Amino acid sequence: MEIYLHNSLSGKLSHVTPLDGTTIRMYSCGPTVYNYAHIGNMRSFLFADLLQRVLRVVGGFKVHWVMNITNIDDKTIRDSAIGSKEWKEEMGEQTNNPLENLLKFTSYYEKAFFEDISKLKINLKHFYKIPKATDYILQIQDTIKKIYKKGLAYYSGGSVYFNVAEWRKIDIYGKLFKIDFENFRSGERIDSDQYEKEQAADFALWKAKKPGEPYWEFKLDGQNCDGRPGWHIECSVMEKEILGLPFDIHTGGIDLKFPHHEDEIAQSKAAFGIDPTSIWCHNEFLEVEGQKMSKSLGNFFTLRDLESKNIDPIDIRFAMLSAHYGSIYNFTFNGIASARKARLRIQDYIYSLFDEDNQGDKSPGVEELKENVFKELANDLHTPKALAHIFTFINNNPAESIKIPQRKKLISFFSKLNQIFEAWVVDKKPDDYIIIPNEIQELAEKRFQLKKEKKFDEADRLRKIITEKGYVIKDSKEGYIIEKIK
Repeated sequence: MEIYLHNSLSGKLSHVTPLDGTTIRMYSCGPTVYNYAHIGNMRSFLFADLLQRVLRVVGGFKVHWVMNITNIDDKTIRDSAIGSKEWKEEMGEQTNNPLENLLKFTSYYEKAFFEDISKLKINLKHFYKIPKATDYILQIQDTIKKIYKKGLAYYSGGSVYFNVAEWRKIDIYGKLFKIDFENFRSGERIDSDQYEKEQAADFALWKAKKPGEPYWEFKLDGQNCDGRPGWHIECSVMEKEILGLPFDIHTGGIDLKFPHHEDEIAQSKAAFGIDPTSIWCHNEFLEVEGQKMSKSLGNFFTLRDLESKNIDPIDIRFAMLSAHYGSIYNFTFNGIASARKARLRIQDYIYSLFDEDNQGDKSPGVEELKENVFKELANDLHTPKALAHIFTFINNNPAESIKIPQRKKLISFFSKLNQIFEAWVVDKKPDDYIIIPNEIQELAEKRFQLKKEKKFDEADRLRKIITEKGYVIKDSKEGYIIEKIK
């Protein structure tokens, strides 16, 4: 099936087809390993995972998926410095070698990152490679030399900067993100890895050595440039070295459009004479309860924070995948509870398909369902519409009403779908698994809404009805769970 994606470069849908005729080569900006990844980061990684799975399962493509690890930048250097409050005992002893400390520090959070994404069912075996920036220092230096020799970079105070004004004489700077150049002052430099569009200036390709920081020896045109790479050049080099240029798709969060991806395009073409890719895909922001996630607001969460609240990572995965990647995702605890109910509703249906004690006489159109669902996924990963088709089918076709041959076709369909969502178990129901009847779920949800409206007497009445039917409601700050009375 043909795949179409919204391309940030053109603002339109682009047809995906392998540039080399056989393999989709895809690069995703990965984590900066200076702390545990937060749920906003996780949305970006889950989007990339969804995309590569749809390319494999729906598109039938072979995929080489690369995600980098940024293990040297302003934040990792700051937090791994001798005496840093962010240093943990589990990282080992700090030494007088800043590079050794940096690698100990980032290795700790790299391991934690892999643990976290594995809980979210991002399969590490699906990656073609997960490169680390510090393993590509020589290639980074060679790339900077190429840009410098073309007159598109200059030396200043031990650092090397990309010359935006000179580049604009050759090509566009602002392909992904419109930049107002009216107030742009040629020759102004910015050393920070992250900055706003209003601060557009010559950005650092290489940063001069500072006391207490890790550094690598580097000579440029006879000048001593001992120091370390800027953030943006790292991705340009790793993607070129591993995937070759141009590759097929580049993904990342919308916050990376500028400056990171814009700078990446400029320096890659300056060095290698070609745009890195023709399809850029960006997922939208994540909010928490309608607000920007912020530690100061107390709404900043990592996966580990949510696990401590007894939230299943699979429910987080399903909730995020249920929303279209191109829309802002509003994380709420009620939303996670609703996503869990929706996920388990499909799970219960799958289990029921394996129960052959009751056989109906219906033969619903399984091929039509499959076509409709995969068509939506192929059309810019439209998961909400794909799931809507599934729930409509489930509502209209109870498992016990379906003939056995059709049930087997449905089991095959859900097996294939689960290669994308990885949110269910497609097998017989375990002996200890309890299916909560729809009637009980509806009563529990009505009671929950009544409590929110402070209609406590009516809520208590529904609780008694649920209890009489053999189930108990356990409330929590985030919602509730239903259990069968033993």
